[in-house]
Amino acid sequence: MSEKLLTVGKIVNTHGIRGEVKVMPHTDFADQRFAPKSQLYIVPDKGSEIEVTVDTSRFHKNMYIVKFKELHGINDAEKYKGSLLKITADLQEELPENEYYFHEIIGCKVMIDEDPVEELGTITEILTPGANDVWVVKTPEGKEVLLPAIPDVVLDVDKESKLVRVHLMEGLL
Repeated sequence: MSEKLLTVGKIVNTHGIRGEVKVMPHTDFADQRFAPKSQLYIVPDKGSEIEVTVDTSRFHKNMYIVKFKELHGINDAEKYKGSLLKITADLQEELPENEYYFHEIIGCKVMIDEDPVEELGTITEILTPGANDVWVVKTPEGKEVLLPAIPDVVLDVDKESKLVRVHLMEGLL
């Protein structure tokens, strides 16, 4: 498959003998992703992805117990332990203004809003410690700068150009 696939969960184990699997969700839209009749792709470590359809699902102990129409027993489900569950990019939800998917932010160049404008580095990772996300920016010198993703710091995000304009508050560097 040549389409870009986005991770929405991971199969962590089997559940029972009927082919159900335990899924750790990696999405904010888990109720929609694992709803009956949803189309997903199981992407194992080795081999090619297979398209599956959710038959039933239920939330249990911070995980989803999912039964796929294509998996008929524990023997079918067992071989997919540790596999990722993905969707095609066209199925991702539209986000409100000033909200972004991680994959849209990672890789963006960060420009400091000063005179003259200069490049700070590239966003390599997003941390989620609590109240707000923190963007990890790797400078050309190899240092890492932690930027809180708050309106006082992040001034503008241009997803198409992969550019982020920021204001460095005192003490951030």
